[in-house]
Amino acid sequence: MSILMVDSSQALNVIQKKGVEAVYNTILEHPSYYRVGLYIRLSEADSDKSYESESESIINQRNLLMSFVKQNEFTFVDEYIDDGFTGTNFDRPGFKRLLEDIENGRINCVITKDLSRLGRNYVTCGYYVDEYFLLKKVRYIAVLDQVDTFLNNVGNEMIPFKSVFNDMTSRDNSKKIRSILRNKKEDGKFIGSEPSFGYMRDPEDKGHLLPNPDTAFIVKKIFEMANNGVSVSDIASYLNDCKYPTPSLYKKKEGSKQKFNPIWTVSSVKKILKNQMYTGDMVQNVQTKLSYKSQKKVALNKEAWIIVENTHEPLVSKEVFNKVQSNVKRKQKTQTDREKRLFENLIYCQECGNTLTVTYRKNHDYWTVNCNKYSRDPRRHLCYPHFMPYDKLEEALLGTIKNTCKKYLDEIDVKSLARLINDKNTSKESTTEEINFLNKKIKEYNAKIDMLYDDKFKGNISEDTYKRLSRETEILLNQSKSRIEELQAVDIKKKESTKEMKNYEDKIKKLINLDNPSRELLQSIIDKIVIDKDRNIEIFYKFSLLNDID
Repeated sequence: MSILMVDSSQALNVIQKKGVEAVYNTILEHPSYYRVGLYIRLSEADSDKSYESESESIINQRNLLMSFVKQNEFTFVDEYIDDGFTGTNFDRPGFKRLLEDIENGRINCVITKDLSRLGRNYVTCGYYVDEYFLLKKVRYIAVLDQVDTFLNNVGNEMIPFKSVFNDMTSRDNSKKIRSILRNKKEDGKFIGSEPSFGYMRDPEDKGHLLPNPDTAFIVKKIFEMANNGVSVSDIASYLNDCKYPTPSLYKKKEGSKQKFNPIWTVSSVKKILKNQMYTGDMVQNVQTKLSYKSQKKVALNKEAWIIVENTHEPLVSKEVFNKVQSNVKRKQKTQTDREKRLFENLIYCQECGNTLTVTYRKNHDYWTVNCNKYSRDPRRHLCYPHFMPYDKLEEALLGTIKNTCKKYLDEIDVKSLARLINDKNTSKESTTEEINFLNKKIKEYNAKIDMLYDDKFKGNISEDTYKRLSRETEILLNQSKSRIEELQAVDIKKKESTKEMKNYEDKIKKLINLDNPSRELLQSIIDKIVIDKDRNIEIFYKFSLLNDID
């Protein structure tokens, strides 16, 4: 135990003179009491700053922090590294492991190079420094910013302002980077992480693409076969027979844990056939991040795409490309012309996860079900046959679903459902804690604004200083209020979920009373139906309580 590192005679003398509390304070002041975890973060944006010194690098952060630990005679326990992770959110593996070790009592001191390494989201960063670390009795130190929550120093007073500055810096950098990248896109320069399958970066110009001698011939063969009328399924079978590498397999880096598909599929072939990049046109800006604080991307409408023609060598002519698009669209339209059966697109294969295809055999006036993956390429035995008559399956499924829904109405009432849903809202407590924390900070910011005005009135600070400090405090105040509104909106959404139960019950009653329910009604109740190769069936409902009854 680190307590034993304090000299026993010293502790006895303190007890006799000042009491037990003084002994505890003496222990806290002893450097070896602190079991240190070093947190090191490097974002992708930091790694590209070649014009700066290497102070941001992992190695130099580690050297700086280890020197600090040795100088202060702390007890080093572990280091937690997030390499290539943004500071605008805290969904990082290294940081999560650090929190686990705090909860387990393994470390009681966290040290970073500066506040920006901990994070650049001022609200969440403030929560950890001002609330979480204090509650867990964890000492936090940001070396270069002179922040130490154990000490009463000027650096601690500047935490809110530095956090806002880090947040604003991240936002401004994001705007600048987006502007630069957009200019490059409009100039026809490739700015993606990996070129489309069949291309490679020009060694002399990274924004220019060249045909990849290892894979370009595969793309050309795909378009040649499609242009000659070969089906997408047969193209995939041919590529697999030739053992050509798939795009994900070719791009897989040695030692990478990223998932990849070694088998050509209909979807992977279609993706290539629809890619306009192969005509020599640069197609970019097809998706964007939700914000500089989020890694989630959303697809953009085609009107927002940036397309610059004839920027690189084509692998297929525009005439052939357009002809292939017409053929693919025509086949898709033919397949979707007929009315879908009741459970079509709701039935899945247990073994491979693909949908089970519902097919009408015109010569025999007979509907069947089979695994989509197996039927596309039976020769390769990619899955198992799930062949069965559809009409009998539909009749059995309807009977089971109606029986389950009837039990639901008989056994569960709205009040008990509401209680169960509320019990599942486990995050409510943490949301309340954060709202209380933010309300406390709002009071502090309002008090600070009043104090600044009083100082200005008394002549203690200049007009310029008052404007600057009050403006920064108002930014913190408004952002805290906005965060509270976000959290309250989430609570409102959860409460509305109980109101949706009545609508759900109405749908169930309607399903039970109808002899021929619609596809839309079934899809509002059923999530999916899974069937294995031995024809065992499992039904998954969108409302979890129905799954319990089933």
